[in-house]
Amino acid sequence: MGAGHAHAMYVHQHSPVHHLAPEVKIVVALAFTITVVATPREAVVAFGGYALMVLALAVVARVPAAWLAKRSLIELPFVATALLLPFFASGPRVDLLGLSLSVDGLWGGWNILVKGTLGVLIALLLAATTSARDLLVGLDRLRAPQAMTQIAMFMLRYLEVLADEARRMRIARVSRLDDPRFLWQIKGFASGLGTLFLRAFERGERVYLAMQSRGYTGRLPAALHADSTATARQWAAGAAIPLVAVVVLLLFGGYPWKP
Repeated sequence: MGAGHAHAMYVHQHSPVHHLAPEVKIVVALAFTITVVATPREAVVAFGGYALMVLALAVVARVPAAWLAKRSLIELPFVATALLLPFFASGPRVDLLGLSLSVDGLWGGWNILVKGTLGVLIALLLAATTSARDLLVGLDRLRAPQAMTQIAMFMLRYLEVLADEARRMRIARVSRLDDPRFLWQIKGFASGLGTLFLRAFERGERVYLAMQSRGYTGRLPAALHADSTATARQWAAGAAIPLVAVVVLLLFGGYPWKP
């Protein structure tokens, strides 16, 4: 996987977060997310602390706020669910601005909104500071299932190839006066998808045979593991983030003193 296949989510910068080993960032993101999920929904101050931590990470990583805001729109369906819960949930109700809202629905909507937003932001920061190739290397170093890492590696490697193939097929159809915008031409569109699938399958067979002839053993090449291996200093720096989150949880989340 060459550098030319870095995914569109990656923000090229030179920052301490970018220079961390990928396995460290993956573990930190997972631990931080687990801490956020484990926080009681009533711990509003704790969520404020988590938000400040995410903001500080974005500043250190030099990821623009506009970039984060634009791509965080992916959670809009969950935001809609959170906004509707107070109206349709059962239980005790409270009047707010002339509206009768469910108390449990308000807390449930807040729970979905704040945890979902923090989870999306930390995932976006991980994607912005780690290329697709490094993410796969980090997962492989963490002993993730080989089937998952290999499928993801080939998918990322050949996604652009298949997209180019689909564009060429569409240009060929249009040059023959076939306009795929009309509904009655759906049969031709379906035939094109079938042809694309067959070409991708045949290409995959050829690539796999070529890899086997070059000594492929079912794991990522050892050369990918040789660079940027996590050091003890990097693990210590990365561990500070979830540790601070745990401290915030213990101080403001009601654990272990909450009855």
